[in-house]
Amino acid sequence: MKIYTKRGDLGQTDLFGGGRVSKNSLRVKVFGDIDSANSAIGLAYSIVGSSNHLKELLEKIMKLLFCAGAEIATAPKDSAINLLKRDLKNHVSQKHIKWLEDNIDQIEGRLAPLKSFVLPTGSDTAARLHFARTVVRKAEISLVELKEAGSDVREEIVIFFNRLSDLLFVMARFANHENSFNDILWDGSLENA
Repeated sequence: MKIYTKRGDLGQTDLFGGGRVSKNSLRVKVFGDIDSANSAIGLAYSIVGSSNHLKELLEKIMKLLFCAGAEIATAPKDSAINLLKRDLKNHVSQKHIKWLEDNIDQIEGRLAPLKSFVLPTGSDTAARLHFARTVVRKAEISLVELKEAGSDVREEIVIFFNRLSDLLFVMARFANHENSFNDILWDGSLENA
């Protein structure tokens, strides 16, 4: 299979299950934002280091983001949705949201309580996880925009992205902790800046 088809050369792309849309359509922008989030997580995954737990979490998250992206990239018609239901082995669901929450609680339980805002930096791993968090947040905003524009976006997907940014935040703090970096706190002042 060739990587290029030339079908998109005039600014259109195919949706799963049929139909072509402009590459500038909101739906395409949303699954592009999901793809960006997945790549940002992949960037963090590439340097996580010896923490098998974080690596396992990130790998499962990347797989779930592919599922969410596939759902958003599906043509909004019954035949395409039925095809997706038949072919997609996992749909982001309440159990995945609970899985994120359980991991947030577990990781947060190993960290000092947070008493102020944290700057998005520290170890290389933490900085990449913070960056991934912001890209996930952007995808969440795009999902909400698509839903508010009248597209059928399942609530579980929006909640999943909201929780995922929280998980990435605590993972970044944990990466700093594991690598003996102190979180840099922000108290609202610019003293000593």
